[in-house]
Amino acid sequence: MRIPAHSVCTAIRDDIVSGVYERGSRLTEELLARRYGVSRVPVREALRTLESEGFVVTRRHAGACVAEPTVQEAADLLEMRMLLEPLGAARAARRRTEAHLKVLRGLVRLGQERARRGEGEDLRSLGGWFHETLAQASGSPGLIALLTQLRHKIAWMYAVEQPVRPVDSWAERGAIVDAVARGDAERARALTAQHAERAAGAHRLRRPDQAGRRTPPVPRVSTSQHGVNIAGARH
Repeated sequence: MRIPAHSVCTAIRDDIVSGVYERGSRLTEELLARRYGVSRVPVREALRTLESEGFVVTRRHAGACVAEPTVQEAADLLEMRMLLEPLGAARAARRRTEAHLKVLRGLVRLGQERARRGEGEDLRSLGGWFHETLAQASGSPGLIALLTQLRHKIAWMYAVEQPVRPVDSWAERGAIVDAVARGDAERARALTAQHAERAAGAHRLRRPDQAGRRTPPVPRVSTSQHGVNIAGARH
């Protein structure tokens, strides 16, 4: 069975973000194909995609390498997210489905429960699912793709401190969902802008030597695409 390039791309991107491949390191097709158990064809396609996303650069005499973003490039990403997330929330207020609302409300409820218990790791995961679902609710494929790419790159470049009062952070998300449910696009936009601005203040730029540098496990490349599950809030 031929493993699709998008699955290989996801696996390589995840390893770049988690620090398996250090910034500036070479990414040879042969070694990547052997690591992920695939042929060189999907690896080649995946590297082209990752180059278009800014995770990979092609250097003369070296070939494909992990990109080394500048401080300004990293700052630009946060600014772009602060502009695009409110737009996504405003569109979600006009286009969301009942299934989206069900998942968003479920995530807020779980987030508030975990915040009261001080379960930080769960909160990080739930927050990611919340913002991904909110983006999906916008009904804008191009915007969803941009926000997804921004989320991956920000996770690669920044460490995020937990808010001092995570309960308040989840209350803000709850207010965003209320505005989306009422179809109040301007309030959803304003609340999301405030939330995004506060969240940006918790981001601390990673040094290259903080990007993981761990011994990589043998990965398993998935052959299926995973979108946000709008049938229930399971994460």
